[in-house]
Amino acid sequence: MFDDEELSEIRAARTEWESDTLDPVLEKYGERKDRFATVSNLEVDRLYDPSDVDDLDYQEDLGYPGEYPYTRGVYPTGYRGRTWTMRQFAGFGTAEETNERFHYLIENGQTGLSTAFDMPSLMGLDSDDPMSLGEVGKEGVAVDTLRDMEILFDGIDLSEVSTSFTINPSAPVIYAMYVALADQQGIDRSELRGTLQNDMLKEFIAQKEWVIPPEPSLDLVTDTVEFCTRETPKFHPISISGYHIREAGSTAAQELAFTLADGFAYVEDAIERGLDVDEFAPTLSFFFNSHNSLFEEVAKFRAGRRIYARTMREEYGAEADASQKLKFHTQTAGQSLTAQQPLNNVIRVTIQAMAAVLGGTQSLHTNSYDEALALPSEDAVRVALRTQQILAEESGVADIIDPLGGSFAVESLTDEMEETVLEYLAEIEEMGDGSIRDGVLQGIEEGYFHREIQESAYEYQERVDAGEEVVVGVNKYSSEDDDELDLLHIDEEAARERQLSRLESVKDERDDAAVADALSALEDAVDSGENTMPYVVDAVKAYATMGEIMDVFEAEHGSYQETVGVA
Repeated sequence: MFDDEELSEIRAARTEWESDTLDPVLEKYGERKDRFATVSNLEVDRLYDPSDVDDLDYQEDLGYPGEYPYTRGVYPTGYRGRTWTMRQFAGFGTAEETNERFHYLIENGQTGLSTAFDMPSLMGLDSDDPMSLGEVGKEGVAVDTLRDMEILFDGIDLSEVSTSFTINPSAPVIYAMYVALADQQGIDRSELRGTLQNDMLKEFIAQKEWVIPPEPSLDLVTDTVEFCTRETPKFHPISISGYHIREAGSTAAQELAFTLADGFAYVEDAIERGLDVDEFAPTLSFFFNSHNSLFEEVAKFRAGRRIYARTMREEYGAEADASQKLKFHTQTAGQSLTAQQPLNNVIRVTIQAMAAVLGGTQSLHTNSYDEALALPSEDAVRVALRTQQILAEESGVADIIDPLGGSFAVESLTDEMEETVLEYLAEIEEMGDGSIRDGVLQGIEEGYFHREIQESAYEYQERVDAGEEVVVGVNKYSSEDDDELDLLHIDEEAARERQLSRLESVKDERDDAAVADALSALEDAVDSGENTMPYVVDAVKAYATMGEIMDVFEAEHGSYQETVGVA
């Protein structure tokens, strides 16, 4: 961007500034800290100028919004055309209670639904399973059969909403229920919009919810990709998730690197299945965390788009623009929320949301200020949603496309982020002898990802304990009088009884022969290696339960819980 003569003049001017202007002030007053760093412990300089981005090629590295390599965003008009999709996580107790919250959010201006499930549903268990005791409806909504899904979306036209499902091992079953519900409503499957998390590689790396081992889990994910590409092309079959990797304690660079590695692993598996990259790649989506270090987060998002575009084009032969665009949902950092002085979380969430918007997210969830204490109350959810609306309507941050683009600091941090991430990707590819997919599977087996994340988490906690990393209200500016909040309380026993009663009713009323036939057909598909999704949809329509369907997969592939000794 600057020629050699200009750069030489800039460096000379900087040296003069340091000696004549900066050094006398440093000698007299010093600075607040000896070292300044991001939440990820990436050291930041006091000042950036053109010499920090002297090798930046504007056309090759930045370009323009909506054009390769998409560093500046995937849409030509940014948020001037339309703002990001505003989602709030909803899901607790029974389907009736969550349906009521859905309607409340829609009435308050939410533009997309996001569904949380209880632990039994996440793990593919029925509510009446002994392992489900004490967990039914506790941290999300309980879904056992299609009947629950019918109640969950009662009064909601699926053609009018985009719905996100945060679920992984049993994601194909939830997806099948949504497809079956659309069929019931007479909605063309091709019109269904939404996102299925369905990221099993991330589960083995960070979140640790699984049923069957990694390789058959990957096969099942690819089944959903193949089925979705053909049947529901506006629906995203995977939300490749760095969020949980970051929540487990990774750095920003590790979050981006490991998430992209998982994404490329899914791409390689789908290509090996025989799918055309330009047919399925546009349906892939990503899910990132947004933490407190605003400039680092913006750099992370921008570097991610650039790396993804180049890799999809150069390594996987993607020709369509839509196949090269990294589109992602962002959630503010749950790990950053504190139980102490919880109203401080409103400010944290605002900063994190602004970082996501400045970084060009397509969809955003803002955490509620009370989530370190309980499931979010209606008041807290409203404040979280209003945070997004104020950013969109009042702050002006949505009015300029990539407003931090060209900042010497942000461009330097973007380059540094890209370099670190590419080093990780090269290491993972080497573990797989040239295949990122095989490298990810090998890394899971060898504990590579766990070690990397654990070391970063430990180092961060050491800095907090030493006071090097300030957490306001916890290790600095603490107070004995914390804010008293009106928390949401769930009648867990009542929710469980209602759910068990409905499950029993469904089992009594359904056609047992039809259920047996559907499960038998699914078993044959699993045995033969056929795509299982059409058979899961048939089983759901027969009102087979979540547990009955997942048992078929577990019988064929074995229990990963037993394999790793956590059954």
